Amino acid sequence: MDFNRRNFLKTASISGLVAAGLATVESFIKPSRAANSSHQAAPSAATSHNLTRSGEMLYKTLGRTGEKVSVLGLGGFHIGTQKDEQESIRIIRSAIDGGINFMDNSWDYNNGDSEIRMGKALQGGYRQKVFLMTKIDGRTQEAAAQQIDQSLQRLQTDHVDLLQFHEVIRLEDPDRIFAPGGAIEAFLDAQKSGKVRYIGFTGHKDPLVHLRMLEIAAKHNFRFDTVQMPLNVMDAHFRSFQHLVLPVLVKNQIGVLGMKSIGSQFILKSNTVTAIECLHYSMNLPTSTVITGIDSMPILNQAFEVVRTFKPLSEEQVAALLERTATAAANGQYELFKTTSHFDSTAQHPQWLG
Repeated sequence: MDFNRRNFLKTASISGLVAAGLATVESFIKPSRAANSSHQAAPSAATSHNLTRSGEMLYKTLGRTGEKVSVLGLGGFHIGTQKDEQESIRIIRSAIDGGINFMDNSWDYNNGDSEIRMGKALQGGYRQKVFLMTKIDGRTQEAAAQQIDQSLQRLQTDHVDLLQFHEVIRLEDPDRIFAPGGAIEAFLDAQKSGKVRYIGFTGHKDPLVHLRMLEIAAKHNFRFDTVQMPLNVMDAHFRSFQHLVLPVLVKNQIGVLGMKSIGSQFILKSNTVTAIECLHYSMNLPTSTVITGIDSMPILNQAFEVVRTFKPLSEEQVAALLERTATAAANGQYELFKTTSHFDSTAQHPQWLG
């Protein structure tokens, strides 16, 4: 699929003001102050199918970092929901044994249980096999620094490979993060001290918030290594991250982390697509990894099947999926993370922001 500027202007359903905003963001993106010796030479222009295979797993390059990550990532929230902690550990280790090396997590998932369980699962040599990411909610330097240290303690590691600002869902979030005494200072301090290798952000509410985060960062001479956002068959039709944000990330070789490919099962309730079709669609985009919730061994086996059966989709196959989902997707009723506060954990717990 072609994600150039001309295609964006043809497909975006939002006003010309947004198109101008996109151009502004593109012009603002500059080399990041966060660049360090762990960054390797920038790869050639990102494509959706820069796939390499090792064993039964497929891998892609994570933006400019040069890191190789599995095309599916293990979602952190779902591995903290099992009644038996040992089942969580079993799922995590089985995923890693099967080649999934991208581990997602967050300081606030399941009141910290997700990080604690992952930390236990990564003992015995498993930590060295994975690309470990977690997220924090703090918007002030003090709150962010405390959460970073707590996450590292729970994960039983001296560093994470990727740290992300969690739930950038408000237009003011970028201002708070980059303000004097803001969370970016804690992130850069953590990176300087070796607690963090790469820096990114995530959000699920509106592509305009992502564009503003990129613009504010660029004004501070900062370029993110990764951005995490919803990418699915419904998103293509409604307040689309695919149309508005993805072209900017691809152009600037920022690692794309897809999420909400199934929309926490809500997309499946539309009865228009299967889970495997949803994941294949997201994997077919220029994503580095697609983070998916895996809460049981059967779902893990389904994830492995998704990888085994994946082949780049033709334009006709993509068009057929989009046609099939167009009506159901029109008003966002199956993307509740965009249209309701159902997924907004920091709105329910504002004290986490600091």
